[in-house]
Amino acid sequence: MANKDYTFKDLTPYLDKYMALQTAISIMDWDDSTAAPEEASEYTSKMLGILSQEQFMTLINPQVKEMIEQFDEEQLSLTEKAVLKRIRKEYEKSEAIPAKEKREYTELTSRAFNIWQKAKKENDFSVYAPYLKKVIAFRKKFAGYSQKEDAKLYDILLEEYEESFRMKELDRFFAKLKEEIIPLLKKIEQAEEIDDSFFYLDYDIEKQKEFNRYIAEYMGFDFKRGLIAESEHPFTTNWHNHDVRITTRYYKDNLPSAILSTIHECGHALYEQGVRDELTQTLVGEGASCAMHESQSRFYENIIGRSEAFWEPLYPKLVELFPEQLGNISLQQFVRALNKVKADLIRTEADELTYCLHIMVRYELEKQMIEENIAVDELPELWNQKYAEYLGVSPENDSEGILQDVHWSMGDIGYFPSYALGNAFAAQIYNTMKKELDVDKLLREGRISEITAYLRKHIHQYGASKEPRELLKELTGEEFNPDYYIQYLKEKFEQVYGL
Repeated sequence: MANKDYTFKDLTPYLDKYMALQTAISIMDWDDSTAAPEEASEYTSKMLGILSQEQFMTLINPQVKEMIEQFDEEQLSLTEKAVLKRIRKEYEKSEAIPAKEKREYTELTSRAFNIWQKAKKENDFSVYAPYLKKVIAFRKKFAGYSQKEDAKLYDILLEEYEESFRMKELDRFFAKLKEEIIPLLKKIEQAEEIDDSFFYLDYDIEKQKEFNRYIAEYMGFDFKRGLIAESEHPFTTNWHNHDVRITTRYYKDNLPSAILSTIHECGHALYEQGVRDELTQTLVGEGASCAMHESQSRFYENIIGRSEAFWEPLYPKLVELFPEQLGNISLQQFVRALNKVKADLIRTEADELTYCLHIMVRYELEKQMIEENIAVDELPELWNQKYAEYLGVSPENDSEGILQDVHWSMGDIGYFPSYALGNAFAAQIYNTMKKELDVDKLLREGRISEITAYLRKHIHQYGASKEPRELLKELTGEEFNPDYYIQYLKEKFEQVYGL
């Protein structure tokens, strides 16, 4: 019989401490990625390990276990029920992991991240390989602690990022993409190439920073509750909905890179800033899932950010900053160049059409790492083979190949499919949105805030209090359907290339 003496207030001090430690860890991670000196890593990683262990033990302890087992759920609010559900998931996932191993793993990933940066800079996979081997071993061990019956280890890892999307469904999804996108890519490669050479002239970085701040403000990013910094790999983080931070990276000879990165990260940030105050600083005060988060960033970056309607009110400002480079380039030329398709090596610089082929490479390699136990030393060659097969290009070195992504150094094995799912979620959401809003008209009139308000109403405000499939079903009226994504890509790029 349930012990009804416990109330949610009894659990609150533990949750507050957990979130406080999470904030401290996030601040140190932020600093490590944006401002910390090169030699700080080894010493900082030790502190991160201690904080992580303390955070782990804040929830994984007998007192909390007794509470969550004996709560009378009928007495809880909807928010409290959502928090309790998340705690139980975290408990189930984490209880079996010894605190000592959790600490060792945190120290390892902190160190591995910095070794990855060094290896990428020096184009030397051999420096990074021993750390990646250890990361993979830890991830498999941790997944094994949660393994039940005949569950696959990689499915367990996938569900850490996207609940209920396992290999069986992802295999069908990627097979459909492969069937439709690769033939379309081959057709485009036979079409007349789009001129985007004006993107790669000399663009003053200080002026780029000015425009990127301008575009973030235009999109609705609240600088009273956020800021922009620089990092090797653009990302978004937040302590709560009143402190959301994004980064980007500027290239003097690549104008779209920082612009599209800023739009992308603003998509993440608008999501986090839109979470209801009552949810923030709780276990459900963040995006519903990795894929739902990516749906928002990819929606803004691609569906909105590469459209002529979006750029109509913005382009004059950009030309004003760069008259020599863009003065003779029309809006239509500029937007067409933004949508140029060209199979290339770098995922973060990939065009909208080929992006998911990059994800497919990583998904297939992750399956092999976890389920087939391929040797880490084989990864560079396998990577290169898959790029040649799917995109028709081959890396000349490991920095533009196997070393280009940060994710595995951080232990995020199983994360990559979320990018592809996010694209598909975005297209399905957009298909419904168009029936209710005149999206192009709003964009041409500079009323992007009304689009964000729509997303805030249906997605952002709920944080993680609702599951992604639930949000998608409530908004679109149907279950996940990747056909909208394929339809969107085919219609868009057949029009861009006149096929």
